[in-house]
Amino acid sequence: MPNRILVVDDEPFNLDLLEQELAERGYSIATSSNGEDALAKITPFQPDLIFLDYMMPGMNGLEVLQAIRRRGLEIPVVIITAHGTIERAVETMKAGADDFITKPFDPDHLAIVVKKALERTRLRQEVEILSEELGARFQLVRGQSVLMAQAVEEAKKAAVSKSTVLLLGESGTGKEIFARAIHNWSQRKSAPFIPINCVGLSKDLLESELFGHEKGAFTGAHQLKKGRVELAEGGTIFLDEVGDISPELQAKLLRFLQEREFERVGGTRRIRVDVRIVAATNRDLEKAVANGGFREDLYHRLNVIPITLAPLRQRREDIAELAVHFLNRFSVETKKRFTEISPDAESTLLAYRWPGNVRELANVIERAVVLGEGPKLTIDLLPSRIVGIQSTTVFPAKPYHEAINSHRRDLILKALTDAHGNRAAAAKALGLHRTHLLKIMKALQLT
Repeated sequence: MPNRILVVDDEPFNLDLLEQELAERGYSIATSSNGEDALAKITPFQPDLIFLDYMMPGMNGLEVLQAIRRRGLEIPVVIITAHGTIERAVETMKAGADDFITKPFDPDHLAIVVKKALERTRLRQEVEILSEELGARFQLVRGQSVLMAQAVEEAKKAAVSKSTVLLLGESGTGKEIFARAIHNWSQRKSAPFIPINCVGLSKDLLESELFGHEKGAFTGAHQLKKGRVELAEGGTIFLDEVGDISPELQAKLLRFLQEREFERVGGTRRIRVDVRIVAATNRDLEKAVANGGFREDLYHRLNVIPITLAPLRQRREDIAELAVHFLNRFSVETKKRFTEISPDAESTLLAYRWPGNVRELANVIERAVVLGEGPKLTIDLLPSRIVGIQSTTVFPAKPYHEAINSHRRDLILKALTDAHGNRAAAAKALGLHRTHLLKIMKALQLT
């Protein structure tokens, strides 16, 4: 669809000339001879760009521009002015105009002005889309469960510090999303967030990815390459699956964490950087230290602020909310109109243990949206491995909050039974603080 341009000028000759020039370049054109008519055409025409003459009877160009901006519209506006009124054009640019052209028009200059203005619109729209996507991703760090609320609270406190954060949890619990949220909550949010996955890379390749290399450092190093740590200057470096790096690289990473300095591979110059470290692993690092597979001093350097992300099976209160989030997300991506999840499909999702955690839930909902037509996600759209384990005894047909509270009550009673009534031990088994457990028990009227 061609870009739409609204041309506003009270001189018929100029109006016809601009309309002809722009139409020949493939744009869709609407014209207006005064400010009041131009304002009335904005809503139905939805222009991507407005050419606006400064000198007009009635409302002049500055007044029309001010009216456009008062409406909250960010449509780029190019002011049309005569040579003798350039000062007025500058005045309108201070008021929010994007550019100006002088009469008589130079066709080549006109083409450049249009291209620049439309490019600014495109970039602004891309930023808005990316911001929406980022906001949607951050929704995944919310939830109804006490465990998620506790993790979010700890992460927000950690974000305002310079301390290293270690995210612990099973694969698929959303550790990178959490790391990005910590970065976004910090004062470093305007600087880069640079992730690097430590799995599957050899020692030499991972070292080069982290710290970069000098030209000629090894075969194939034809030019200098900056590493991820250097590129993250002022921001955050996220080391995913840090528990899998080799013993040799563990020593170099330890030195970097201690000194915040490093040398590129093949280099001798010390490079100092200001970066925040967020690391993540699904390994039990304490066990790895005990087995000699991970350096104890590095473990303590990483484990300054540990935050554990509970598996989805331990925070079932979040399943329905996450499922709806993914339903909305994939409905938009596939341009389908899914609006709700049927009660039997929801109870089936709640009953499943989700060994793949949030990532598996996202995949299941995406599959259902792709295969279905909507508007309701029904049980027949779920994989057989999930439908086959539905437990009507655990999740009877009850209203949502009643079913959730019933399940919470069952979980707590089982934990208390297993702990022989010891509430501290039951809280530990559930991944809760003892005081949190007591609050939940009180709310559920459990004695």
